[in-house]
Amino acid sequence: MAEIHPTAVVHDGTVLGENVRVLEHAVVGKQPSLGARSTAKREPLPATTVGDGTVISSGAIVFAGSSIGANCIVGDQSCIRERVTMADDCVLGRGSLIENDTTVGAGTRIQAEAYVTAYSTLGEDVFIAPCVVTTNDNFMGRTERRKELMKGPTIRRGARIGGGAILCPGIEIGEEAFVGAGAVVTKDVPARKLVVGNPARVLRDVADDELRENGG
Repeated sequence: MAEIHPTAVVHDGTVLGENVRVLEHAVVGKQPSLGARSTAKREPLPATTVGDGTVISSGAIVFAGSSIGANCIVGDQSCIRERVTMADDCVLGRGSLIENDTTVGAGTRIQAEAYVTAYSTLGEDVFIAPCVVTTNDNFMGRTERRKELMKGPTIRRGARIGGGAILCPGIEIGEEAFVGAGAVVTKDVPARKLVVGNPARVLRDVADDELRENGG
């Protein structure tokens, strides 16, 4: 049975799994309000679903049409927009935002104040450090062409993104890659490479003892 704090709002149709906790002033199942020029889809949204054992923390907002897996933590004052799919055992840190139409793989950790833009793909066991910024629009809201080219980054399994890094639209971060703190990533990062700087450049291979297959 779910535990819902008296100050929380759970909208009609929302499906909460066993032992879900919705804490103070959280909102689950919220309908979006879209601007006239928004590229987000406008069709009716299915019910929000929240898996067993997940915690929706104080002040968090989860929009309609999203699916959150089991044993996740949705941190204080964080936000998950519509049509986001978050797999099991994920953590979304305080004040972070996952925009619409994004997929987050199992075991991924997104730290405080990170911004995951719309139309992004995060694989399993990804680590996003605090204040990371991802982007999806090279035209910054101008021209109709932007709509067909709008795409967030793809971050493959086990990749790590350091604090304050910026990822440009449409790039791919390879499996087990490491993006250093403050890097500005303007092109794809190969698997198992460490990149640093502005623009980001390959510095070296990721150390063998840091790879998941070697117990890292």
